[in-house]
Amino acid sequence: MMRLHFTAADLRLITFAPAPNALLESALSVRRPSCATWSRPEVREWRRSVGDGSIDRAGVLADMVPEQSFMPDLLLQPEADDLAAAVELAKNTPTEQVMADLSQLPPAVGGSWRRELAEGDTVAWRTLTGDLYDYFSSSLAPLWPRIRDTAAADRALRAETLLRGGTDALLATLSVRCRWEPPVLHVQVAGEYDVQLGGNGLLLVPSYFASGPMMMYRPGRATVLVYPMHAGGRPAAAADALGPLLGRTRAAVLAALRHPATTSALADRLAISRASASEHATVLRDAGLLSTTRMGSAVLHTLTPLGAALLTGDSAG
Repeated sequence: MMRLHFTAADLRLITFAPAPNALLESALSVRRPSCATWSRPEVREWRRSVGDGSIDRAGVLADMVPEQSFMPDLLLQPEADDLAAAVELAKNTPTEQVMADLSQLPPAVGGSWRRELAEGDTVAWRTLTGDLYDYFSSSLAPLWPRIRDTAAADRALRAETLLRGGTDALLATLSVRCRWEPPVLHVQVAGEYDVQLGGNGLLLVPSYFASGPMMMYRPGRATVLVYPMHAGGRPAAAADALGPLLGRTRAAVLAALRHPATTSALADRLAISRASASEHATVLRDAGLLSTTRMGSAVLHTLTPLGAALLTGDSAG
């Protein structure tokens, strides 16, 4: 069990990563299926589509992601906006930290390349970077839009939970492997750990491939807690069914609001302009399918019971 001890300052400094972390998801996705739950049907579908060869395509990256829970911190760069930025930050990881992390991994099959990586060897880093980019483009890129949509839905769900129930509700519903007993968050992991957040806060990073919570402690900075994204529905299926009735984009807007969202988040989720998202939301609100709540300069859109029934096909004729 890991226990995260919060102060009043830490509770005020809980933040969320703005987007899924491409480096982390790439690393976690190459774990052997036997050591992950793969509970999402779409993950099992993706695993079948890419085949067992996907792990081979990961090259040396697979050697850095053991079957146990530990994973080198350099593979999690929570401040990075994309894969390229994450790789650059990983290259700047202090040598002593890289050496300490890699020393905890099982012996490498490929020889001394890990030591060369820790020492900053150009060829070793070029090998890791090349394998990482090749793996992402060949195996993970087709799934990335769905990962991004699921992350946006999870973020909206957490925001709604925080809005309605405060910090206690947010931490109490974070994961089935987390238990909130103020001021301590108990996280079910192997071993016994007590982590004092020390007023630096907590950065929450939702993950598509994580099978359970993972923690990254950063002295003097916010501790990072990775947790499995909420497994929501798939908006595209509902949009296909309602398209002839509402119009394809408007149906997609309604389906995307299975999880509440602000106008800007809704626009990002569907890759449309904010003006278009606002326009479609207004029409759906006037039809009684969604409601909006103002939060400062933003508004939060949520489905009404009628809108939810229309999506599930339970509305009365």
